[in-house]
Amino acid sequence: MPRVPGLRSPHAKVGRIVLFGRMLDKIRLHARGALPADYQENLGETKSTVFDARCCRFVGVRYDDLRAQTLEGGCDEEILSWAHARGATRSDEECIIWNRFISKFGWRDDRSEVLHKRFAEYAIPEGLVQTMCELFDVDEGRAPGATRSWEAHPLRVVIVMGVSGCGKTTIASTLAGALGWDFLEADSLHPAANIEKLSTGVALTDADRQPWIEAVRAGIESRVAAGRKVAVACSALKAVHRRVLAPDPGDTRFVHLRGDFALISARLAGRTGHFMKEGLLRSQFGDLEEPADALTQDAAQPTDVTVKRIREILGLP
Repeated sequence: MPRVPGLRSPHAKVGRIVLFGRMLDKIRLHARGALPADYQENLGETKSTVFDARCCRFVGVRYDDLRAQTLEGGCDEEILSWAHARGATRSDEECIIWNRFISKFGWRDDRSEVLHKRFAEYAIPEGLVQTMCELFDVDEGRAPGATRSWEAHPLRVVIVMGVSGCGKTTIASTLAGALGWDFLEADSLHPAANIEKLSTGVALTDADRQPWIEAVRAGIESRVAAGRKVAVACSALKAVHRRVLAPDPGDTRFVHLRGDFALISARLAGRTGHFMKEGLLRSQFGDLEEPADALTQDAAQPTDVTVKRIREILGLP
């Protein structure tokens, strides 16, 4: 079937384990009515043999509890930490065994017959894939063998978001410097027409923002294609913008710097040389759709504290 935006490969890791992130993707997509019907019958623990049920048993939590926690909010790593604290304690060795078991599922085992039946159903040539996870990847438009469960953590992009004045540039550039990553300032990619509007105190429309967001996405893609990792400062106020910026949640995390109007307004009042004017701040707060799947940090925290927390929670060196 066509690639489902927002659904990562089953091989993509969260923390030490595969499949968990894909399960979170399905929960989020289903909650907003964006999960195709073909995926819905295998949600949760309705069948003991489906991957969701197996993953819940491995981490030791009930699917309904996991779903509630996911929809309450938090980034993938925070939800996994919640699951580890609530459920089973797993050693590195157990995680390695889990990853290899899942990644080889369907290869010379009792599910091999089912796998071969799927080849005909999905019009996939015999021999192209050997496991269920490879089947999912190919069926969803990924190149066979593009991802493997033994690869390092796939996180390559961190997007620091929030209203103007929350500290995005400072945090993203400091994080990039600490990790040796590229830094991308989204504001530098605004077309001249956008800058002119903002400079005269006129708020941007969705139509104004669309080519800008696409330019930011192109800037991210060019760096990732060249094998580089990148920290991005971008307002990304609306969910539709974030879906453009991160079509594959397996390699991207959002960090939302949240601050109240008084704090941000005071910062903007003391800032010079930027095209964003203080009077536009209320429109940004009005446009902001707070993300449920981001790592949220207090914009009032010192820079070093925020960067340290991002690195700790996201498992960055």
